[in-house]
Amino acid sequence: MSQDNVLCDIGFIGLGVMGKNLVLNLADNGYSIAAFDLSNEKVSDAVAQDKAESGSEQARVHGCFSYTELLSKLKPPHLIVLSVPAGEPVDQVCESLVGAGIQPDDIVIDTGNSLWVDTVEREQKYKNKFILFSSAVSGGEVGARFGPSLMPSGSPYAWTRVKPIWEAISAKVDEQTGKPIERTKPGQVVNHGEPCAAYIGPAGAGHFVKMVHNGIEYADMQIICEAYHILREGLGLSPNEIADIFEQWNKGPLDSYLTEISVEVLRQQDQETQKPLVDVILDKAGQKGTGLWTAISSLEVGCPAPTIAQAVFARSISSFKENRVASQALLNGPAPYDIAESDKESFIENLHDAIYCAKICAYAQGFQLMKLAAKEHGWTLDFASIAKIWRAGCIIRAVFLQSITDAFTRDPDLDNLMMDEFFVEQLNNNQANWRKAVADVTMMGIPAGAIASSLSYFDSMRLGTLPANLLQGQRDFFGAHTFERVDKPAGEKYHVEWAEPGRPLIKL
Repeated sequence: MSQDNVLCDIGFIGLGVMGKNLVLNLADNGYSIAAFDLSNEKVSDAVAQDKAESGSEQARVHGCFSYTELLSKLKPPHLIVLSVPAGEPVDQVCESLVGAGIQPDDIVIDTGNSLWVDTVEREQKYKNKFILFSSAVSGGEVGARFGPSLMPSGSPYAWTRVKPIWEAISAKVDEQTGKPIERTKPGQVVNHGEPCAAYIGPAGAGHFVKMVHNGIEYADMQIICEAYHILREGLGLSPNEIADIFEQWNKGPLDSYLTEISVEVLRQQDQETQKPLVDVILDKAGQKGTGLWTAISSLEVGCPAPTIAQAVFARSISSFKENRVASQALLNGPAPYDIAESDKESFIENLHDAIYCAKICAYAQGFQLMKLAAKEHGWTLDFASIAKIWRAGCIIRAVFLQSITDAFTRDPDLDNLMMDEFFVEQLNNNQANWRKAVADVTMMGIPAGAIASSLSYFDSMRLGTLPANLLQGQRDFFGAHTFERVDKPAGEKYHVEWAEPGRPLIKL
């Protein structure tokens, strides 16, 4: 059979940065790919890059220039991967595949950042035309190329077909240390270690878990940025000096991909101005919506996630650049609050501990959100498994994900990470320094919403009594919303006739 007539293992639609890298990853792992994109140039580029990297005359990636051609080049039943923007583009591709003759037993895998409820609706919409499967992908373009973290969900039958492929191309971690096994060169394959791919649950569950991953990512990034801001404005350190501190922190419990790349960003020099690049980057943050979706979901299920929400707000307030510049001339900050030279080392140590505790809170909020959502939607989520597949390949990969894995292994029904024995010890041992750091930063007038809101979350969660008793009294006063009593059985409702003399208590 000539190469033109070869039937490929996998069809692939969407050859942007992520898509092309996933294609090359699949090819390295021994799969033949029929690749299509609306841009003929992207198709040609993918084929040419694969040929250059493989150094073989035997093509691994076969270019296609229509949906019909794509289907004709695949082994039946067809397995097709989509890497297209979330929303309408996914439906456009699905409809095009239906028009091209896709069959009911064919599988289409959506790997984009689709909103999880859209995935649920889409599975139902196309269930008699093909099997829609979904798989969230984390790790950016490097992860896609050399091993991402994969969060698949949907048809259990589809997973039996997808599983060996996903486990092959995913990131791997050492079974003993929990550390990522590096894969950095085209053609390199890692066949050992634990794969960072695990079946999450029914349709939508994988995209929900990825959404929460991204919410935690927002929080983690904001916490690091606040630390940078504090060291820069509070201690007057240069980007290189801050990079030195972050590099040292990355050797301990703050060891993470985000800390590592922050060091690289801070050390980068702008070739045009010879200034640190971070000083010429405009301070207006972008966002694609997944952090916002996480914050909204936390409100919908009644899960407190203030660190994640604060990270979303921080990006929003950064976009008000003109307002901030104008306000700078009008609003006063605090009196100068300098840290003595002899105290700077202890201040930096306090800040380290504050960041560590804030990160624990962010992850605790994310996992509690997943737990409450699973209960609401009837999913059975394996939180130890989720923590495991985040140890490599994804953006929030960090050394303490192994500790989270251990926590849920000890107690799969753990309500909140902060109640696990390991994290109880970490928070109790570091809270004093956390408080000192927040106090000092407040006196400096430097915003640290994620770090400070995490402390409020910690304090709220550790207190058996909160001022919601007064709040319930207020609600009953103006709206007769009733309240429960501490000295009566749970569930019994009471109301006070506040406007009446003597205000009699009425049991409802």
